Amino acid sequence: MRVGGRVVAMLAVGLGVLTACSTATGEESLPVPTFTESAAAGSGAGPTKIALPDDCASLLGADDLGALFARPIGSTALRTIRGVPEPSVGRTERIGCRYSASGQGGGNTLLDINIGRYGDAAAAKRQWQLNTNAERSDGQSRDLSIGAAPAVAVERGTETVLAVVYGVDTLTFVLPAAARAPGAPVDRLVDLALRVLPKDGATQPAPPETSAPPAPASAPSTTTPPKAVPPVAAAG
Repeated sequence: MRVGGRVVAMLAVGLGVLTACSTATGEESLPVPTFTESAAAGSGAGPTKIALPDDCASLLGADDLGALFARPIGSTALRTIRGVPEPSVGRTERIGCRYSASGQGGGNTLLDINIGRYGDAAAAKRQWQLNTNAERSDGQSRDLSIGAAPAVAVERGTETVLAVVYGVDTLTFVLPAAARAPGAPVDRLVDLALRVLPKDGATQPAPPETSAPPAPASAPSTTTPPKAVPPVAAAG
């Protein structure tokens, strides 16, 4: 019995020591969670899809536009329209984004964004020049630069248009006069373009690598790496 009593006493002392250790700092020792490699990989964001988006919300959300136009939350609707390729001009994709007022008295168009993607930057710029030349014939136009992206603004009585060429894409922003957006129309469209262009550029493919003959062993290589699409700083 003494042995049994001694064992019980030792257990009691041991429990008392453990209790003292756990309460001395006011915190209990908890197991540290671990994550499997597959779970950790699944928690990160996936890579950006190299194609025009299926939903214009990834470029500019309806409520984001509503906030810029000083509209109540939930009072702006967005519709994405998928276009078709046009091989004759080198266009591979096209999407249209229509933002309109919703709710009581809604339905009026607030903004249209049309984006065309082309097989290469030369085809995109060629089509942009054709389009802007046509736009200039009906309204007051001026040339602009949005970061490294050339643009043309055309002001008419019924609407203001901003046409931009950026990498392999052409982007056209159309602001109806009836939208009553705050600020000067061209300034408003430039601000919108600064928000959209970086997101659009992230979906563009890298420029194709050009093959060049190897340089002689005795001379350093003069091959210049292909340049990526020039970045455009996002508006704050």
